[in-house]
Amino acid sequence: MIAMVVAVGLLLGIPLAVIAWWWVADNARQDLDGRIKAIADQLIRQEGEAGSIRPGTLDVDAFGVLLPDGGRLTIHYPVRSSVASPGQPDKVETRVIGAEIDGHTVSDSIALGAAGTLLLEIPAADVRSDQLFAVGIVAMVMAASVAAGTVVAAVTAGRLADPLTDLADRAAAMGRGEFGAHWRRYGISELDRVSSALGDANAEIALRLERERETVGDVSHQLRSRLTAIQLRLDELTLHEDSAVVVEAEAGLEQIDRLARELDEFVAQSREDAAPSQRVDVGQTVQTLVGDFAPAFASRGRSLVARGGSESVAASTRPGRLREALSVLVDNALTHGAGQCRIDIGELSSGLVRITVRDDGPGVADDLAVMIFRRGFSAGRGTGVGLSLARALVEADGGRLELGSRRPPVFSIVIPAWPSDDRQAGDGADLTRGRVPHR
Repeated sequence: MIAMVVAVGLLLGIPLAVIAWWWVADNARQDLDGRIKAIADQLIRQEGEAGSIRPGTLDVDAFGVLLPDGGRLTIHYPVRSSVASPGQPDKVETRVIGAEIDGHTVSDSIALGAAGTLLLEIPAADVRSDQLFAVGIVAMVMAASVAAGTVVAAVTAGRLADPLTDLADRAAAMGRGEFGAHWRRYGISELDRVSSALGDANAEIALRLERERETVGDVSHQLRSRLTAIQLRLDELTLHEDSAVVVEAEAGLEQIDRLARELDEFVAQSREDAAPSQRVDVGQTVQTLVGDFAPAFASRGRSLVARGGSESVAASTRPGRLREALSVLVDNALTHGAGQCRIDIGELSSGLVRITVRDDGPGVADDLAVMIFRRGFSAGRGTGVGLSLARALVEADGGRLELGSRRPPVFSIVIPAWPSDDRQAGDGADLTRGRVPHR
C-alpha cells in the first residue's frame, strides 16, 4: 500500500510540479505584458497629437509606478525641439528607469512605430525563486499525501496482520496438542471463516484424541487383566513336579513380562510427547527374537537364523518399536513363507542400520506388492494390520520399511544408527539426525 501511494504521488506530483513551474513563469510574463502595455499607453498620451515629446519633458514618475519590484524600463522615444524646421527628422532619446540588473533577466518589449519602443525587464532570479516556492508547495502536498497513505496502510496492515498472527499462534498451539484455546472472531469475514473452521477442527481433534486415549486405557486395562490371569496360572505351573512343565511355565512368564513392558511403552507413547533417542542393541534384539520364534519354526521343520550385526547400535525413541516391527516380519515369514528364514544385519556408510528378513517362500504377487502395506489389506486370512503397523512403527523412529524383493520375499528395515562417537554417551543423548527419506 505504501508503494502504491508513493507511485501515485510520483505520477501526480511530478507533472504537477512541472505545471507549477511553467505556470509561475507564464504569470510573470503576463504581468510584464500587462505593465508594458500600460506604460505604452502612458507614453502615447505624453506624446499627444504632435507624436513627439519635447526634450526634458518626459514624465518619468508616471512610468515608475508601473514598474514591478526590481524591474528596469528602457524607453526609446522621438523628441522634437522648438527650433527644429518642419522637414527635419525627430531625434530619438533613450531613458532608463530602474536599477541595473545583474545576471539573467526575464523581459518583454513592444514597438510603437513612430512613437518609439519599450523594453521592460525583471531579474530572472525572482521568477526562479517563485518557481521553486511553487514546486516546494507541490512537494509538501505530495509528502503529506504519502504520509497520510502510510498511516492508512499501517492501520490497515495492523488490522489484518494482528488477527493473522493471533490465528497462526493458535493454530501452532493446536499443532502442539493444546486444544483448550478459544477461537476468537475478528470482524473480518474471511478470517472469521478460517477461525471457525479451525475451531471446529480443534474440537473434533480433541474429541477424537480423548476417545482414543480412553480406548487405549480400556484396552490396556483389559490386556493387563488377562495377562494377570495368565500369569497366575503359569505361577501355579512353576510348582509342577515335571521339570519340563516348569521350564515352559517360566518361559511363558518371561514372555508375559516382556509383553507387559511393551504394553507400557505403547501406552506411554500414546500419552507422552516425543522422547529423546535411546541406544538399541540391534544384535541382541534380533537374537532375543530368534530365541522366541525358533521353536515355532522348528515345529514346522524350518529354521530361523540371524547373521551379522554383533556391534550394530540403532537410535530409537522407543526401543520396543524395532522389536515389534521385526516380530511382524518374522511372524509373516512363519505363516506365509517356506524354507529357512534369515535375518541379516548390516551398517550402511551413510550412518544407517539395515535389517533384512527373507525366506524361501513363493513371495508376493506383482498385483499385491503395492497394497501389502495398506491398513486392512490382507492377501490371506490375516487382519491386514501387521505390515501397516510395522511400517508406522519404523517410520515413527525416522526409518523406512520396504519390500526389497518380491520373489523370494525380502523385507528391509533401514533405521538411523547411533553415532559412532556417541557409542559410550549413554541413553537419552540429543541426536540431531535427519530422517531416512521415504519413497
